[in-house]
Amino acid sequence: MKVFSKEQLIDELKKIKAKGWIKNARQGNVGGIGNTIEELLGIKENNLPIPNAAEWELKTQRTDTSSLTTLFHMEPSPRALKFVSQILLPKYGWAHKEAGKKYPAGEMSFRQTISGAGRSDRGFTIIINKDERKVLVSFDANSVLEKHSFWLSSVKDRIGLAEINPQPYWGFDDLFHKAGTKLVNCFYVQADVKKEKGFEYYHYNRIQMLQKFSIDKFLEALKTNYILVDFDARTGHNHGTKFRLRQNFLPTLYEKSMEI
Repeated sequence: MKVFSKEQLIDELKKIKAKGWIKNARQGNVGGIGNTIEELLGIKENNLPIPNAAEWELKTQRTDTSSLTTLFHMEPSPRALKFVSQILLPKYGWAHKEAGKKYPAGEMSFRQTISGAGRSDRGFTIIINKDERKVLVSFDANSVLEKHSFWLSSVKDRIGLAEINPQPYWGFDDLFHKAGTKLVNCFYVQADVKKEKGFEYYHYNRIQMLQKFSIDKFLEALKTNYILVDFDARTGHNHGTKFRLRQNFLPTLYEKSMEI
């Protein structure tokens, strides 16, 4: 494997950018955009071999995608309560659309994507409490839309319509540790994509160097709807609670962002 200094890597990325359209090295592979640039650089996976420097990664993304990027998985506290599977799902869940078909008749679902920018149609939101240094999940029955009135009545019977008690949360320090290990310093490379005669091509046309993950910027992104919390649980399986990022907002989570 090649070993780069940061300066050498920047030079190599500039050369790749200058090449224009480059054929996908892994046709049919959904990860082709990353695989192709890794092959051009002569590296494995996304860990950059830069000695005498903090941890660096190579992150790639299509410029035309509108999909959310999963930053990391993290279940809310208190962890011992297994909050999603033991409280949110049985007390606030609803009948799964495949109940009685793909899944058993009693299959329940709790799928919610929420942020701090407003409440979901079922009354859930994120509240950032700086005094307690917690990101809290909140429920407000008065914010539930009329179309969910039957579900709301069932919640009243199961647990009542007051605020969730105790409230599930993520501590600032836990979030900083989790996000900090995932969002290390990185070279963030975006590429345009086109297809010609059945083959996929990439133009790596935007390169940014991102340094020093910021918990304050992370919390701001949660508050302004750039980062969302995604619950995805059903009776038979909890797919995990994800923190997900909207397209193009990765650079906003770092103290330093430099266009190359």
